[in-house]
Amino acid sequence: QAQLMESGGGSVQAGGSLKLSCVISGLPASTYCLGWFRQAQGEEREAVAAVTIAGGSRTYYADSVKGRFTISRDNAKNTVDLQMNNVKPADTAVYYCAAPRPGVSCTRVGLDVDEYIVWGQGTQVNVSS
Repeated sequence: QAQLMESGGGSVQAGGSLKLSCVISGLPASTYCLGWFRQAQGEEREAVAAVTIAGGSRTYYADSVKGRFTISRDNAKNTVDLQMNNVKPADTAVYYCAAPRPGVSCTRVGLDVDEYIVWGQGTQVNVSS
């Protein structure tokens, strides 16, 4: 059974750093992409970043996090991490990792939240000013 499990959330002051991790298990071998998304209270879920996890390492970022967040994969640990630097109060949200259907590339789905079908339970990030 496919499962994604996020960890690393918590509270941090503006300007600080936090690292989120997503442990991947049970996904089909033809899963080529994994993304991080977030949802602030009262807001719609939005994309943060995505990375190719098979056949390359191309990354994609939302404009709001470019230059501050870094998505990376660790094949040995079977994780995809999100390093968050210089965080802002606007980054406060529940963060989710997600995967699209098998056989679909990051080039195809990019940061389109509707294309992702397997979701973790989320981890809360609170940034105080």
